[in-house]
Amino acid sequence: MESLASALMEMGVPRMPARVFAALLTTDSGRLTAADLAARLHVSPAAVSGAVRYLIQIGMARRESEPGSRRHYYRAPNDVWDEVIGIRDRLMARWTGVLREGVTVLGADTPAGERVAESVRFFEFVGSELPLVIARWRGQGAAADGRAIGDR
Repeated sequence: MESLASALMEMGVPRMPARVFAALLTTDSGRLTAADLAARLHVSPAAVSGAVRYLIQIGMARRESEPGSRRHYYRAPNDVWDEVIGIRDRLMARWTGVLREGVTVLGADTPAGERVAESVRFFEFVGSELPLVIARWRGQGAAADGRAIGDR
């Protein structure tokens, strides 16, 4: 679990959210309360609260409750990587638009404009390929177990 958290931190996920996500992903029950997370990670409930808020915001955790209970549970979504890639795809679309404006401002025939235009081409390429990769992944998952990924 700690090596997964370390790998996530190397990718830019803050330390506590990385640890909480690793705990959520690797628990057999599939979900944990804030108290469970605090005990498992030997941290304060406040640290867990901030971490799950961050994870929910970026699509790497979901909050659930049970009818008649005030207790909240947190879990990593079944389609967590699809969710994360979707968020990144939307960010890349935004970056592409901003970079396109940069080409206009800098001038396409300047060295800086050429570098920015290369970034636009890269993000356009990746943005066009991501939906195809996700579709292939979903097809592979369905073929592997007879169910669609979202049905798990």
